[in-house]
Amino acid sequence: MASGDRRPVTDFDVSKPNVARVYDAFLGGKDNFAADREFVDAAMRLAPKAPLAAKANRAFLRRVVRYLVADAGLTQLLDIGSGLPTQGNVSEVAHEIDPAVHVVHVDIDPVVYTHSKALLANSSTTDIIIGDIRRPAEILADHAVRALIDLERPVGLLLIAILHHIEDHEDPARITAQLRDAMPPGSYLAISSFRMPGPELPELRAATIEGEKLLTGTLGTGRWREDREILTWFGDWELVQPGLVPLAEWRPAVTGRIKQDEVYHSFFGGVARKQ
Repeated sequence: MASGDRRPVTDFDVSKPNVARVYDAFLGGKDNFAADREFVDAAMRLAPKAPLAAKANRAFLRRVVRYLVADAGLTQLLDIGSGLPTQGNVSEVAHEIDPAVHVVHVDIDPVVYTHSKALLANSSTTDIIIGDIRRPAEILADHAVRALIDLERPVGLLLIAILHHIEDHEDPARITAQLRDAMPPGSYLAISSFRMPGPELPELRAATIEGEKLLTGTLGTGRWREDREILTWFGDWELVQPGLVPLAEWRPAVTGRIKQDEVYHSFFGGVARKQ
Protein backbone atom coordinates (compact mmCIF):
# COMPACT_ATOMS: atom_id res chain seq x y z
CA MET A 1 0.00 0.00 0.00
CA ALA A 2 1.42 3.38 -0.93
CA SER A 3 1.82 6.18 1.57
CA GLY A 4 -0.96 8.17 -0.05
CA ASP A 5 -3.39 5.26 -0.16
CA ARG A 6 -6.55 5.93 1.84
CA ARG A 7 -7.42 2.29 2.44
CA PRO A 8 -7.43 1.40 6.14
CA VAL A 9 -4.29 -0.11 7.59
CA THR A 10 -4.71 -3.83 8.25
CA ASP A 11 -5.68 -4.82 11.80
CA PHE A 12 -2.99 -6.43 13.91
CA ASP A 13 -3.10 -9.08 16.62
CA VAL A 14 -1.25 -8.15 19.83
CA SER A 15 -1.94 -11.58 21.35
CA LYS A 16 0.69 -13.19 19.10
CA PRO A 17 4.39 -12.36 18.84
CA ASN A 18 5.39 -10.33 15.82
CA VAL A 19 8.80 -10.24 14.13
CA ALA A 20 9.27 -6.45 14.21
CA ARG A 21 8.05 -6.09 17.80
CA VAL A 22 10.17 -9.03 19.02
CA TYR A 23 13.22 -7.43 17.40
CA ASP A 24 12.32 -4.17 19.13
CA ALA A 25 12.08 -6.01 22.47
CA PHE A 26 15.49 -7.60 21.93
CA LEU A 27 16.92 -4.12 21.35
CA GLY A 28 15.35 -2.86 24.58
CA GLY A 29 12.64 -0.84 22.83
CA LYS A 30 9.16 -0.03 24.09
CA ASP A 31 7.07 -0.74 20.97
CA ASN A 32 6.13 -4.29 21.90
CA PHE A 33 3.47 -6.22 23.78
CA ALA A 34 3.29 -9.03 26.36
CA ALA A 35 3.24 -11.77 23.71
CA ASP A 36 6.42 -10.39 22.18
CA ARG A 37 8.19 -10.22 25.54
CA GLU A 38 7.08 -13.76 26.37
CA PHE A 39 8.64 -14.95 23.11
CA VAL A 40 11.86 -13.11 24.01
CA ASP A 41 11.91 -14.85 27.40
CA ALA A 42 11.44 -18.25 25.74
CA ALA A 43 14.15 -17.51 23.19
CA MET A 44 16.59 -16.44 25.88
CA ARG A 45 16.08 -19.67 27.79
CA LEU A 46 17.20 -21.53 24.67
CA ALA A 47 19.74 -18.94 23.47
CA PRO A 48 20.75 -16.49 26.23
CA LYS A 49 22.70 -14.36 23.76
CA ALA A 50 19.75 -13.78 21.41
CA PRO A 51 19.60 -10.03 22.27
CA LEU A 52 23.24 -9.76 21.21
CA ALA A 53 22.25 -11.02 17.76
CA ALA A 54 19.73 -8.20 17.37
CA LYS A 55 22.31 -5.65 18.51
CA ALA A 56 25.01 -7.09 16.22
CA ASN A 57 22.59 -6.85 13.30
CA ARG A 58 21.72 -3.24 14.10
CA ALA A 59 25.43 -2.38 14.32
CA PHE A 60 26.02 -4.10 10.95
CA LEU A 61 23.16 -2.11 9.42
CA ARG A 62 24.69 1.16 10.63
CA ARG A 63 28.10 0.33 9.20
CA VAL A 64 26.56 -0.73 5.89
CA VAL A 65 24.56 2.49 5.54
CA ARG A 66 27.63 4.57 6.35
CA TYR A 67 29.57 2.68 3.71
CA LEU A 68 26.86 3.06 1.07
CA VAL A 69 26.40 6.78 1.63
CA ALA A 70 29.84 8.01 2.69
CA ASP A 71 32.11 5.66 0.73
CA ALA A 72 30.03 4.46 -2.23
CA GLY A 73 28.36 7.86 -2.64
CA LEU A 74 24.80 6.56 -2.98
CA THR A 75 21.96 9.05 -2.67
CA GLN A 76 18.98 6.66 -2.56
CA LEU A 77 18.25 3.65 -0.38
CA LEU A 78 15.44 1.08 -0.49
CA ASP A 79 15.10 -0.63 2.90
CA ILE A 80 12.87 -3.72 2.67
CA GLY A 81 11.87 -5.27 5.97
CA SER A 82 12.75 -2.09 7.82
CA GLY A 83 11.18 -2.97 11.17
CA LEU A 84 10.26 -0.49 13.87
CA PRO A 85 12.18 2.81 13.67
CA THR A 86 14.45 2.22 16.65
CA GLN A 87 17.51 4.40 17.19
CA GLY A 88 20.06 4.11 14.41
CA ASN A 89 17.62 3.15 11.64
CA VAL A 90 18.53 3.46 7.96
CA SER A 91 17.21 6.97 7.30
CA GLU A 92 18.61 8.35 10.54
CA VAL A 93 22.12 7.05 9.83
CA ALA A 94 22.01 8.09 6.17
CA HIS A 95 20.85 11.62 6.96
CA GLU A 96 23.58 12.12 9.53
CA ILE A 97 25.97 11.86 6.58
CA ASP A 98 23.88 13.45 3.81
CA PRO A 99 20.47 14.98 4.62
CA ALA A 100 19.52 14.86 0.93
CA VAL A 101 19.61 11.06 0.64
CA HIS A 102 16.26 9.57 -0.40
CA VAL A 103 15.11 6.61 1.69
CA VAL A 104 12.04 4.42 1.33
CA HIS A 105 11.31 1.97 4.12
CA VAL A 106 9.16 -1.08 3.36
CA ASP A 107 7.51 -3.35 5.89
CA ILE A 108 4.51 -5.67 5.98
CA ASP A 109 3.58 -4.76 9.55
CA PRO A 110 0.96 -2.00 10.06
CA VAL A 111 2.48 -1.16 13.46
CA VAL A 112 5.80 -0.46 11.76
CA TYR A 113 4.02 1.68 9.17
CA THR A 114 2.19 3.76 11.78
CA HIS A 115 5.21 4.34 13.98
CA SER A 116 7.49 5.12 11.07
CA LYS A 117 5.03 7.60 9.57
CA ALA A 118 4.86 9.43 12.89
CA LEU A 119 8.66 9.66 13.17
CA LEU A 120 9.69 10.51 9.62
CA ALA A 121 11.93 13.52 9.88
CA ASN A 122 11.44 14.84 6.34
CA SER A 123 8.72 13.59 4.01
CA SER A 124 10.51 15.12 1.02
CA THR A 125 13.38 12.65 1.41
CA THR A 126 11.88 9.74 3.38
CA ASP A 127 8.77 7.58 3.17
CA ILE A 128 7.36 4.27 4.38
CA ILE A 129 5.06 1.87 2.57
CA ILE A 130 3.36 -1.36 3.53
CA GLY A 131 4.80 -3.99 1.24
CA ASP A 132 5.47 -7.71 1.10
CA ILE A 133 8.96 -8.79 0.03
CA ARG A 134 7.39 -11.92 -1.43
CA ARG A 135 5.82 -9.64 -4.06
CA PRO A 136 8.80 -7.54 -5.17
CA ALA A 137 7.14 -6.25 -8.34
CA GLU A 138 4.45 -4.53 -6.26
CA ILE A 139 7.06 -2.82 -4.10
CA LEU A 140 9.01 -1.59 -7.11
CA ALA A 141 5.82 -0.27 -8.77
CA ASP A 142 4.53 1.56 -5.68
CA HIS A 143 4.09 5.26 -6.39
CA ALA A 144 5.88 6.28 -3.17
CA VAL A 145 8.89 4.22 -4.19
CA ARG A 146 8.80 5.69 -7.69
CA ALA A 147 8.51 9.20 -6.27
CA LEU A 148 11.71 8.95 -4.24
CA ILE A 149 13.76 6.20 -5.92
CA ASP A 150 15.03 6.75 -9.46
CA LEU A 151 15.76 3.31 -10.90
CA GLU A 152 17.90 4.91 -13.58
CA ARG A 153 20.51 5.79 -10.93
CA PRO A 154 22.36 3.52 -8.47
CA VAL A 155 20.32 2.32 -5.50
CA GLY A 156 21.32 0.83 -2.17
CA LEU A 157 19.01 -2.16 -1.67
CA LEU A 158 18.90 -3.29 1.95
CA LEU A 159 17.57 -6.74 2.87
CA ILE A 160 18.61 -6.75 6.50
CA ALA A 161 17.40 -9.66 8.66
CA ILE A 162 14.45 -10.34 6.35
CA LEU A 163 15.31 -13.26 4.07
CA HIS A 164 15.58 -15.74 6.95
CA HIS A 165 11.84 -15.16 7.46
CA ILE A 166 11.14 -16.36 3.91
CA GLU A 167 10.38 -20.07 3.64
CA ASP A 168 11.95 -22.32 1.01
CA HIS A 169 8.68 -22.69 -0.89
CA GLU A 170 8.44 -18.88 -1.10
CA ASP A 171 11.71 -18.98 -3.06
CA PRO A 172 14.08 -16.34 -1.68
CA ALA A 173 16.33 -16.87 -4.72
CA ARG A 174 13.48 -15.77 -7.02
CA ILE A 175 12.72 -12.75 -4.83
CA THR A 176 16.31 -11.54 -4.73
CA ALA A 177 16.76 -12.15 -8.45
CA GLN A 178 13.72 -9.99 -9.27
CA LEU A 179 14.99 -7.19 -7.06
CA ARG A 180 18.53 -7.39 -8.46
CA ASP A 181 17.26 -7.33 -12.04
CA ALA A 182 15.38 -4.08 -11.37
CA MET A 183 18.47 -2.30 -10.05
CA PRO A 184 20.69 -0.25 -12.41
CA PRO A 185 24.47 -0.72 -12.69
CA GLY A 186 26.39 0.75 -9.78
CA SER A 187 23.73 -0.37 -7.29
CA TYR A 188 24.56 -2.22 -4.08
CA LEU A 189 22.80 -5.08 -2.29
CA ALA A 190 23.24 -5.57 1.46
CA ILE A 191 22.03 -8.76 3.13
CA SER A 192 22.15 -10.09 6.67
CA SER A 193 20.68 -13.48 7.47
CA PHE A 194 20.70 -16.32 9.96
CA ARG A 195 23.44 -18.75 8.99
CA MET A 196 23.62 -22.45 9.88
CA PRO A 197 26.88 -23.15 11.75
CA GLY A 198 29.11 -25.60 9.96
CA PRO A 199 29.68 -29.28 10.79
CA GLU A 200 32.86 -28.34 12.64
CA LEU A 201 30.56 -26.98 15.41
CA PRO A 202 28.15 -29.90 15.95
CA GLU A 203 26.78 -28.77 19.34
CA LEU A 204 26.03 -25.25 18.11
CA ARG A 205 24.54 -26.65 14.92
CA ALA A 206 22.20 -28.88 16.96
CA ALA A 207 21.19 -25.98 19.21
CA THR A 208 20.53 -23.83 16.14
CA ILE A 209 18.20 -26.47 14.73
CA GLU A 210 16.26 -26.36 18.02
CA GLY A 211 16.08 -22.58 17.78
CA GLU A 212 14.69 -22.86 14.27
CA LYS A 213 11.90 -25.08 15.62
CA LEU A 214 11.06 -22.44 18.26
CA LEU A 215 10.76 -19.70 15.65
CA THR A 216 8.70 -21.87 13.34
CA GLY A 217 6.29 -22.75 16.14
CA THR A 218 5.73 -19.17 17.35
CA LEU A 219 6.76 -16.39 14.98
CA GLY A 220 5.92 -18.67 12.09
CA THR A 221 9.18 -18.33 10.16
CA GLY A 222 12.89 -18.44 10.79
CA ARG A 223 15.46 -20.30 8.72
CA TRP A 224 19.19 -20.68 9.29
CA ARG A 225 20.77 -21.38 5.90
CA GLU A 226 24.12 -22.61 4.61
CA ASP A 227 26.71 -20.17 3.26
CA ARG A 228 26.32 -21.39 -0.31
CA GLU A 229 22.60 -20.59 -0.34
CA ILE A 230 23.03 -17.12 1.13
CA LEU A 231 25.70 -16.39 -1.49
CA THR A 232 23.27 -17.21 -4.31
CA TRP A 233 21.11 -14.27 -3.24
CA PHE A 234 23.84 -11.89 -4.43
CA GLY A 235 23.72 -13.44 -7.91
CA ASP A 236 26.64 -12.40 -10.10
CA TRP A 237 27.15 -9.10 -8.29
CA GLU A 238 30.68 -8.49 -7.00
CA LEU A 239 31.01 -8.91 -3.24
CA VAL A 240 32.62 -5.99 -1.47
CA GLN A 241 35.48 -7.00 0.82
CA PRO A 242 35.49 -8.81 3.20
CA GLY A 243 32.66 -10.78 1.50
CA LEU A 244 30.03 -12.84 3.31
CA VAL A 245 31.25 -12.96 6.90
CA PRO A 246 30.07 -12.96 10.53
CA LEU A 247 28.34 -9.62 11.14
CA ALA A 248 31.06 -8.43 13.52
CA GLU A 249 33.73 -9.06 10.86
CA TRP A 250 32.15 -6.79 8.24
CA ARG A 251 34.27 -3.61 8.31
CA PRO A 252 34.25 -3.23 12.11
CA ALA A 253 34.56 0.31 13.42
CA VAL A 254 37.23 -0.79 15.88
CA THR A 255 39.88 -3.35 15.02
CA GLY A 256 40.83 -6.00 17.53
CA ARG A 257 39.92 -9.45 18.70
CA ILE A 258 36.25 -10.34 18.09
CA LYS A 259 34.56 -12.85 20.38
CA GLN A 260 33.63 -15.94 18.37
CA ASP A 261 30.43 -16.93 20.18
CA GLU A 262 27.21 -18.44 18.83
CA VAL A 263 26.13 -15.10 17.33
CA TYR A 264 29.44 -14.88 15.48
CA HIS A 265 28.88 -18.26 13.83
CA SER A 266 25.14 -18.02 13.15
CA PHE A 267 24.45 -14.51 11.77
CA PHE A 268 26.27 -13.46 8.56
CA GLY A 269 26.16 -10.45 6.30
CA GLY A 270 27.64 -9.02 3.16
CA VAL A 271 27.40 -6.30 0.51
CA ALA A 272 27.73 -6.66 -3.26
CA ARG A 273 27.86 -4.23 -6.20
CA LYS A 274 26.24 -4.55 -9.61
CA GLN A 275 28.82 -3.99 -12.34
